[in-house]
Amino acid sequence: MSWDNPGDADDEPFLPPLPQEDRLWRHPSEVGIAAAEAATIRPARQMSVWAVASVAGLVGTVLTIGVITLIGGLEPRVIERQVIERVAIPPVATSGVSGGGGGVVEVAGRISPAIARVEVTERDQIRTGSGVVFRDNGYLLTNAHVVDGAIDVQVELASGAVYQAEVIGRDPLTDIAVIKIDADSIPTAVLGENVALEVGEPAIAIGSPAGLRGGPSVTTGVVSALGRRVNGPGEGSLHDMIQFDAPITPGSSGGALVDSTGAVIGITTAIAVTDFGAEGLGFATPIDIARKVADDIIETGEAQHPLLGVEGRDLDMASAASADLPGGAQVLEVTEGGPAGAAGLQPGDVITSMAGEPTETMSALVVNLRSHAPGETVELTYRSGGEDVTTTVVLGRR
Repeated sequence: MSWDNPGDADDEPFLPPLPQEDRLWRHPSEVGIAAAEAATIRPARQMSVWAVASVAGLVGTVLTIGVITLIGGLEPRVIERQVIERVAIPPVATSGVSGGGGGVVEVAGRISPAIARVEVTERDQIRTGSGVVFRDNGYLLTNAHVVDGAIDVQVELASGAVYQAEVIGRDPLTDIAVIKIDADSIPTAVLGENVALEVGEPAIAIGSPAGLRGGPSVTTGVVSALGRRVNGPGEGSLHDMIQFDAPITPGSSGGALVDSTGAVIGITTAIAVTDFGAEGLGFATPIDIARKVADDIIETGEAQHPLLGVEGRDLDMASAASADLPGGAQVLEVTEGGPAGAAGLQPGDVITSMAGEPTETMSALVVNLRSHAPGETVELTYRSGGEDVTTTVVLGRR
């Protein structure tokens, strides 16, 4: 239809347009815009509409989830307080994820099939967590607290397949557990290393937060700190933890923290919580620790932890300065009949090195100890009565 020949659209009478000065709109020909240029404007306007619609959809989704959570539609009881023995081979390093979304998409697509939703029944309570398939004959890594007291465990893979699971073993000292499903040739995650891990590196958390079905969730951030000591889910502390800022929520425990190549560098374990609520920081058990514990559990049924036979704390700054020491692990108690006692250590002594590695904190001593095996002989240096003493200790088994 044109102004000169309105045609017979619905046979309605045609009224000529108002003069320009009486109108709020203009035809492109009236303001000197070519028809081709006008055509390029329309998609832009359409895009704006789609953007608004998308945002509105997202807001609607957020609001809906909020309502469902309030009314208990997401299961109000949900809480969280390799026949081939083949381990996946680490991949060749690829580009980091900080340069755009492509890297994250690729990594998520590669590892998501190996991330599982773990549902645990304990008496009349159901809780959920996450798991990481690391051997293709059905072995998964998860957290010890996720399967603590479990009567029944079910695993739902990203494919939607659901399996009954068996708890092979759990280690509260590291909060690592191994569970197994009856499946062969399933997708596995690549287990990386922590040796070269640095603060500031990209970190991608993949798990099943809040027990949501439909596949794992992906969040991104960076490695915020290394070697953290945090309170464990039971008694005692978790040592040498990786701190990261990729958002996680209850249900993420037992999921994977991966680097920019898609290799697992940690098992997500805890969230930083204060009196004001969650602080946006998460903690993961380093994969080197998780792998060793898992191998021990599969081979022997339990984790093989060496025993030194002391309880202690960090040497305070004033005492360290007075003794001219950079730090140390101050012995508070010596286990009767234990390796340290047999070597002559007494309460009040300060351990300053073990196996040639400096010991400036109690956490450093624990981490160093984990790198040795029961029955191994190590050299120990400690300060006693103002004198430095070097001795050898035959590690026991905890």
